Amino acid sequence: MKYLRLFFLLLFISSCNETSKKNLTAQEIVDKSIEIAGGNLHERSTISFKFRDKNYISESKGKTLKRIFSSDSLRYIDIKTNDIFQRYVDDVLVEISDSLATVYSNSVNSVFYFAQLPYRLNDPAVNKELLDEVKIKGKNYYVIQITFNQENGGDDFGDTYLYWMNKETFMPDYLAYDFYTDGGGVRFREAYNERYINGIRFVDYKNYEPENSKVPVLQTANLFENNQLELLSDIQLENVKVTLD
Repeated sequence: MKYLRLFFLLLFISSCNETSKKNLTAQEIVDKSIEIAGGNLHERSTISFKFRDKNYISESKGKTLKRIFSSDSLRYIDIKTNDIFQRYVDDVLVEISDSLATVYSNSVNSVFYFAQLPYRLNDPAVNKELLDEVKIKGKNYYVIQITFNQENGGDDFGDTYLYWMNKETFMPDYLAYDFYTDGGGVRFREAYNERYINGIRFVDYKNYEPENSKVPVLQTANLFENNQLELLSDIQLENVKVTLD
């Protein structure tokens, strides 16, 4: 009788845990993911890495983003601080048009957005929605849909992002998004090479695209599962360093 009561107690606890998982909101899933992946360490660290022959640095609690590279024997330093963008060429501040400043600023911000995922999923302009759960390669996933408010949402506020959060680890193993610039399209990314550096999670991505650029972003996971996506590029962060401030 004693063991029978213990059995039912364990069964009840297990059932409660499963119910708790199922009842999580999109915000709770994202918060848990961010916490496990490093949380507020992003705000207490200087982060640097190399991506496609350019060096990137996040400092001052992430309020200052830098991109440093060389071209035609000239050294460029791009600095984005809040809504201000500046470009230095060989340490001299140069004047650039507002349109180019917007393009360069968005480019810098985009690199950090993906490099610091899932941390950036709580940016002010982000809207989150929990969709139906799915299974990819035998693992169960929460599906979080992200849209953006026009205010503070950047020039690409109309884009839609999807994140497949592993139900066991709460990490975004996959993501996909649609975009409308340069003719538009859809991308699907598979995270790999996960590593933690001074408590912050970083990954690389295999970047895929569907044959039909007009396919709904919601269908990309099914296309991936059926090997119907084309590998477009390999996105790797190199020389990642995290220094606690």
